[in-house]
Amino acid sequence: MKKLINILLVLALFAGLSLLLYPTVSDYWNSLHASQAVASYDEAVQSMDAGRYDALLQSAQRYNRDLFSRGSLFSLTDEQREDYLSQLSIDTSGIMGYIEIPTIKVSLPIYHGTSDDVLQIAVGHLEWSSLPVGGESTHCVLSGHRGLPSAKLFTNLDQLSEGDLFVIRTLDEVLTYEVDRILIVLPGEVQTLGIEEGKDLCTLVTCTPYGVNSHRMLVRGHRVDNQSEAVRLTADAIRIDPLLVAPIAAVPLLLALLLLLAVTPKKKRRS
Repeated sequence: MKKLINILLVLALFAGLSLLLYPTVSDYWNSLHASQAVASYDEAVQSMDAGRYDALLQSAQRYNRDLFSRGSLFSLTDEQREDYLSQLSIDTSGIMGYIEIPTIKVSLPIYHGTSDDVLQIAVGHLEWSSLPVGGESTHCVLSGHRGLPSAKLFTNLDQLSEGDLFVIRTLDEVLTYEVDRILIVLPGEVQTLGIEEGKDLCTLVTCTPYGVNSHRMLVRGHRVDNQSEAVRLTADAIRIDPLLVAPIAAVPLLLALLLLLAVTPKKKRRS
């Protein structure tokens, strides 16, 4: 019976340690995977021939001009969506670029669309907004989760203030934006995400308040000159399965506990 109790105590401790260690270990592990995804994207861009590179960039710029001429519809037809998904697709990964936010030390891949699968692992591009290649009369909108137990993503977006910078890297183009407006709106209030003639804008969207998610935080930036001292960042989050992370995190401690129990001397029986 005593042996069974010891085993149950060890298992309980194992479960508790797994829960405690999971956020930290998961964030570290997934940051590494995000960095690898960004590095793979950069490598694919560098290996692209000049003809294909120019064709992709010009197609994206033409797409943005056509989008502005159509007006802010906040939706796409099936045909338009198919065209959208073909834009800036340099390989099968689905990454169309990545975003860096130096103030909160974030570097994350950007994928087409805002499906749950995308938002669990990275930043999603709202399909009805301008593509992240800049230009007059464009407004790119990027969405990211906050508060996930396994990934930071846009968790610290509320720490940004007016004047802060963020950078979007698409193909080999570098687009720098300066935050000029921060709004809290209801989920259906999308009017401020429309294109404004002559302006080059990008808005970052996440849920707020933290843990409640009843509203949306909009952090808008306008295009400014690139900073010569811009430094590339390491990534800060991508989710992996908790069933993998928690056991890996707790195994060393569990082994140490089992070893401790094995070497603890037993009391001698009374004669």
